[in-house]
Amino acid sequence: MSEFHGSATRGAAPRPDRTPPPPTRAKGLRHRLAELRGPDVPAKALDARALAALAANPGCARRAILDGAGVDKARLATALGAPSGFGQSQFALTRGNAFEARVKADGGAELLRLVHARLDPGAEPPAGAAVPDLTAHGPEGRTARTALALREATEAGGWTLLDHPMLALEVAGSLAFLEPDAVVVHPDGGWSVVEIKSFPMVDGAADPAKAGAAARQAAVYVLALEQVAARLDPVPEVRHQVLLVCPKDFSNLPAGCAVDVRKQRAVTARQLARLTRIEEIAGTLPEGTCFAPDRPAEELTAAVEAVPASYAPECLSACELAFHCRERARAAGAVTRLGRPLRAELGGLATVAEVLSAARGASGDPADPAVAALRRAAALRAEALRTAAERAAPLPGDGPAVGAGEVGACR
Repeated sequence: MSEFHGSATRGAAPRPDRTPPPPTRAKGLRHRLAELRGPDVPAKALDARALAALAANPGCARRAILDGAGVDKARLATALGAPSGFGQSQFALTRGNAFEARVKADGGAELLRLVHARLDPGAEPPAGAAVPDLTAHGPEGRTARTALALREATEAGGWTLLDHPMLALEVAGSLAFLEPDAVVVHPDGGWSVVEIKSFPMVDGAADPAKAGAAARQAAVYVLALEQVAARLDPVPEVRHQVLLVCPKDFSNLPAGCAVDVRKQRAVTARQLARLTRIEEIAGTLPEGTCFAPDRPAEELTAAVEAVPASYAPECLSACELAFHCRERARAAGAVTRLGRPLRAELGGLATVAEVLSAARGASGDPADPAVAALRRAAALRAEALRTAAERAAPLPGDGPAVGAGEVGACR
């Protein structure tokens, strides 16, 4: 998070009887988040993956406050004694970079062909495209250069390919700088996001979980592009269909499909708007709470446990603190570790002990649909076990069962 301070105004000195203006809400929040992060710990910038993960788990206050404060969750997990297994291997990164370079070769000819075929077949085929230079100093400079290139491409018409543009999205009072794989400007002035992934697309379909994560990430880029478009007159269209490019059938040949991200965009926008609640979360923490990774493990554990979490198995592929939260969920017997769908079905029953007690009839409101369903399931299970036991029991007058050795002796 960066703050810009203006130069002092020359002139008369301020009157001693004039009290300074109170700090703004944004400055107060940034100061509080810096205290939580640690006085000498630099903030870890939010990226599209982190913002997409936030949207995928909107009920986790722990992730909201840690990401909002810029805490390095990987270092925090290591300090807590539960190192993260989250992230891509070096082999996967190398393979992904090689595939992306192939897709963008020859001025992005193959990429533009896929954009034309999947997103805009009615437009003139791209015989060539402008590829503006987006280099600039620092993320702020690259963001300004990207905005200028988008405006120029929209006014010029024709096909334009922006390779790794830099976008800025305001999140909880600070800027998150985002870098999509590519943005394409269509001849009609519309803008499209392109996501290039290294997982395969077999028979025209990708793995649903991986494709869903890519769609949530692309939705973050769409939101950032909409903020850029809103500053132009007339406002260009930011298309809600993005192009997902993956290797075709385990080969190195690119295949593309159009992905509608309207739902993911709406969910992400709603969750990012709710991130202003991190001020409320920070206000509930004990004085002196700090997530700096150089603090003692006991102090860090107490600080992390002071913020409620919403663990689910999906966190293992999206959050660096997943192993720590899973251990705590297991120790508490929380049903969230069994998956969000089951947690939703159980209503107010939050632990495995409460579920078993309600199923046995020892607790719970019989009028609660979840409790009634559990008791019905327990009765059916008991009946099935009783029937199986009766069928396995020998009938009166039956002799002992004939063993395999006796059968051999009769031959």
